[in-house]
Amino acid sequence: MKLHTFRKGGIHPEEHKLTAESPTQVAELPKVAIFPLSQHIGAPAKAVVNRGDKVKVGTLLAEAGGFVSAPVYSSVSGTVAKIDTSIDATGYRQPVIFINVEGDEWEPSIDRSEQLETLDRHPELTPEEIVNRVRNAGVTGMGGAGFPTHVKLCPPPTAKAECVIINAVECEPYITSDYRLMMEHPDEILVGVELLMKAARVDKAYIGIEENKPEAIRLLTGKTQGRTDIEVVPLAQKYPQGGEKQLVDAVIHRQVPAPPAIPVSVGAVVQNVGTAFATYQAVMKRKPLFERYTTVTGKQVKHPGNFLVRMGTPFSQLIDACGGLPDGDNKVLAGGPMMGKAVLSLDVPVCKGTNSITVLTDADAHRKSVQPCIRCGKCVEVCPMGLEPYLLATLSSVKIYDRLELEDVVSCIACGSCQFTCPSHRPLLDNISNGKAVVMGVIRERAAKAKAAAASRQAQNGSSAAAK
Repeated sequence: MKLHTFRKGGIHPEEHKLTAESPTQVAELPKVAIFPLSQHIGAPAKAVVNRGDKVKVGTLLAEAGGFVSAPVYSSVSGTVAKIDTSIDATGYRQPVIFINVEGDEWEPSIDRSEQLETLDRHPELTPEEIVNRVRNAGVTGMGGAGFPTHVKLCPPPTAKAECVIINAVECEPYITSDYRLMMEHPDEILVGVELLMKAARVDKAYIGIEENKPEAIRLLTGKTQGRTDIEVVPLAQKYPQGGEKQLVDAVIHRQVPAPPAIPVSVGAVVQNVGTAFATYQAVMKRKPLFERYTTVTGKQVKHPGNFLVRMGTPFSQLIDACGGLPDGDNKVLAGGPMMGKAVLSLDVPVCKGTNSITVLTDADAHRKSVQPCIRCGKCVEVCPMGLEPYLLATLSSVKIYDRLELEDVVSCIACGSCQFTCPSHRPLLDNISNGKAVVMGVIRERAAKAKAAAASRQAQNGSSAAAK
């Protein structure tokens, strides 16, 4: 079996796939569900319900706040308790909707049957109709980033899609939610892939799966045997293979240039395997995105497992279902240990991008004392973007932001490979992320000023023409 991989950098952290063979359990409903209005990249959604309103499973709670945005739907039935602010997984307070859960009544428009719907039975599903249903259902990237799926399916006129690449890599240590989804719903995923292909107007799709999931590779290869339009691509085990640019390089051997270039700039539309499943449900079952597969794990967690979870369920409830927090100090992450964010409260709810809740004990999470850089160059060797992390971190710490921009800090994907491999335990990623945030702010401000100046010139030209 030929294994593909990306060309630059990469590391091999211990995987700890503790829950790989744990069948998915249906999580219990929460007593109070919490729905952040920003569960995606882009403009926050705008609430369309008020305190005291009755809602069902699948009722629209908040409409999209712009083109790059996504609506939010209720995953429970009950009464809107309040619209307030609360801390989310990023640690920032943002608007949320609280719903007191009462029963489990679903909107009648949702098809709850298990019958598999196939594309050949639905001639009404034009590319435009598929995109509309995906948009209206609030489908976003399910791998963690949360980019609205309909936006990816509508590339800019300067780019042309040639293929769809399904990200089934799951290269983060511990996480197995995508693996369980593939093992339990392969047919629905493949129909979802077909829908994404039709929406993107392409005739070819690839499903990239790392070699540490041999059963998933065998299952989906068998399901696609004899097909030329969908190809399963086995990948060598290497982190961060699940990064969009790394996956494109591994699968179709094209390298995505620095921002503002995106995968479709080289012909690829990349979607997570969970997004393919959500697309199937949205288009074929008229089911909005309000639940997802999530792994709850950790070496000291008594009963780690995989769950089908309704959005809005607090982390604390899922951790309790796995036996509670281990004794001693713990760090709880939304996501995996490489790119996950430590949460400030276990009242944080599961959202569209919550693919894992990872519990690290103090022994695993405790940082070692920082030592001077020994100029070993390991951070440069492992950077999958071909950057110089030691330089970016230094420029950031001394606030030389103009040079930081010139050194292409915006290309950093925050994978943490540099910090993971540093023998001096330097906080490379921390410094780089802080500097990148400043540089991105400068770039946005510069673009806004340029836009305003262009508008002013256009207005002046218009006035001059009118005067003549």
